[in-house]
Amino acid sequence: MSELLSDITVLDLSRVLAGPWATQLLADYGAQVIKVEQPKKGDDTRHWGPPDLTIESSLETLSAYFLSANRGKRSVAIDLASDQGQRIIKKLVERSDVLVENFKVGGLVRYGLDYQSLKEINPTLVYCSITGFGQTGPYANRPGYDAIIQAMGGLMSITGESDEQGGSPQKVGVAVADIMTGMYASSAILAALHRRRSTRNGEYIDLALLDTQVAWLANQNMNYLVSGKVPQRQGNAHPNIVPYQSFKCAENYIVVAVGNDHQFQRFCKVLKTNWSDNAKFKTNALRVENREELIALITLELLKKSSSDWLEAFEFEQVPCAPINDLCEVFNDPQVQHRGVLQSISSFHKDGEQSIPTIANPVKFSASPIEYKKAPPILGADTLQVLSKLGYSRKQLDLWCEQGVIDFPKQT
Repeated sequence: MSELLSDITVLDLSRVLAGPWATQLLADYGAQVIKVEQPKKGDDTRHWGPPDLTIESSLETLSAYFLSANRGKRSVAIDLASDQGQRIIKKLVERSDVLVENFKVGGLVRYGLDYQSLKEINPTLVYCSITGFGQTGPYANRPGYDAIIQAMGGLMSITGESDEQGGSPQKVGVAVADIMTGMYASSAILAALHRRRSTRNGEYIDLALLDTQVAWLANQNMNYLVSGKVPQRQGNAHPNIVPYQSFKCAENYIVVAVGNDHQFQRFCKVLKTNWSDNAKFKTNALRVENREELIALITLELLKKSSSDWLEAFEFEQVPCAPINDLCEVFNDPQVQHRGVLQSISSFHKDGEQSIPTIANPVKFSASPIEYKKAPPILGADTLQVLSKLGYSRKQLDLWCEQGVIDFPKQT
């Protein structure tokens, strides 16, 4: 674990992906993250398998989905609907710096765990609420799911092949609205913590998946706002750069990304054509204007050789290009291996230890490197340890376990 946030405690009341993604990033940076889950059930994603991984120490299975977003955390099983559960949470809040939740708007008010209630207990608390549509507005009470947000937020309207190509609107193959919201959440939390150093005041962060989805459409947003033209689906093509897309070769696909006119000249050199001298194609602006004609020419030319032949030739001339790898090929790629993208975490059990795969945080710090020491936890794995530090006796914790207020592995 990195020591960058070693003095920060995060109380994670979120489930599924956006919130857990944010808190996993904070855990990577060294924060102590206490993941509060419903007894007996836990985070919904624990059960989003197969595929699943069996934890040898408990024979409990964890879904691959859950494993992707919950390393570095402690799991504490507490029933928020119980009065005693709420009292325990408030005691944890007293010692926490950050709280992250993704309940429906107003969902925590009835438990006295909303920001207005908790800031009375801890005025320095940074409280981040993640919802589908935000705390205000006509859609505030709607549930938010990634596919719904990708559709409503414009992403699907620009993803997929055009109608003329026989395509239809497509969602991205990963829940990017959730992931990006988690990324924004983590940076917002860090900004609020920085401000707190000088003001000694907490902060309330209202973060919506829809807002995030619209925000990160970047140049496509500005293309529309500047031109008034609604961007359309173009498959793997780029709206502002040509040629910048996938092409079929003799036996496979490749991607070329010709980002400027000099690269286009080298691209044409590889293809042994004089297109870079053609008045229709000399500049990128002209290539965008005459996209269809140029792409048709390139398509015919690239079909003449194999993808490996073209990739070798383009790389020699420093034309940006790439194969379209599946995940097996990704993890066998020498650059991916060199960068240590695939890591493992040791999960200890009575007969030794078990190696659990994880994907490295891409951030590489020079003085505080990220280490991966704590595997995603089984449900309630840390209930006893965390609550004992609040001063509760084992006898009291056992009683609450019998009453269903909390839960923990019985072999503990």
